[in-house]
Amino acid sequence: MRPERHLAFRFGLSAESRAAAVLIAKGFRIAARRWKSPVGEIDIVARRRDLLVFVEVKARAALDAAAEAVSPRQRRRIIAAAEAWLAAHESDRWRKVRFDAVLVAPRRLPRHIAGAFEA
Repeated sequence: MRPERHLAFRFGLSAESRAAAVLIAKGFRIAARRWKSPVGEIDIVARRRDLLVFVEVKARAALDAAAEAVSPRQRRRIIAAAEAWLAAHESDRWRKVRFDAVLVAPRRLPRHIAGAFEA
């Protein structure tokens, strides 16, 4: 792996850890991190009571740049991966589903956006 790719990978892992900590502080239980399916990847899958949340973590130099980074194509892939999760996890089918984002920037508190986009 090239050094710049390795640095980006580590930055992404750090951002996901920070995002998971924010969700845990809000009462969520983390069901999976970096869950992969043939149609896409979900950064974090979390549960709280009857709610199942698929979370996209975006890390950029500024929070505003992170907010703009979830493209329509990426949203479609996340939704497809969420459908794959539900097909593979029968016990989650009865839960309400929501798509959130956690925005991460250096020297800033992560920003959790509940209902960042719709399926």
